[in-house]
Amino acid sequence: MTFRNHQELDVTVVAVAPVGSKVDADGETGFIDQVKHPSWWDDNTAPPQVGDRLHVVVLDASREPPRLSALQRDIDIARRLRDTDT
Repeated sequence: MTFRNHQELDVTVVAVAPVGSKVDADGETGFIDQVKHPSWWDDNTAPPQVGDRLHVVVLDASREPPRLSALQRDIDIARRLRDTDT
């Protein structure tokens, strides 16, 4: 699978570090910076844990590993951007 900017995916958290989470999307690796996970912004949201399933959007497919976001506002922005591309 090749990631594309603004693409939505379901991923599984495979590792957690203080700076973010490594995730797997059908055998491909991505990364979610800590500020792109809802727990950074909401004290009532649990921090990511290995095994968590998340719905994410690709922010930057050119990075290694690609940068993703689990924030609803980023998903909404990506949907709007995809709508204007058609």
